Amino acid sequence: MTVQHPTPMRPFQAPEQIAFHRTELSIILSLYGRMVAAGEWRDYGISCLRDVAVFSIFRRTAENPLYRIEKRPKLRGKQGQYAVIGMDGQILKRGQDLKTVLRVLERKMIRAVE
Repeated sequence: MTVQHPTPMRPFQAPEQIAFHRTELSIILSLYGRMVAAGEWRDYGISCLRDVAVFSIFRRTAENPLYRIEKRPKLRGKQGQYAVIGMDGQILKRGQDLKTVLRVLERKMIRAVE
């Protein structure tokens, strides 16, 4: 009779990079499309890094980003994994729900009619 030894379990390994899920990108791109149609934004870039995924929003391609939408899963249990960061590095909104966090940018689209 042969003895079968159990297969050793591999330790949990975090993903090598953080990325936005398809549903998250759908929400972000919906807002982006509305802002492009309004003439506010013109370009974007996506970075998938080890600790954070970043969606950068530009008015012009050669400029620094106007806003950064960041996803940091390590902050899920603390301040929230999603954040909107302004050009100056100030956190404009942070939270667990992406739609709620993005409302800070939607308010910028609403302007008083003169």
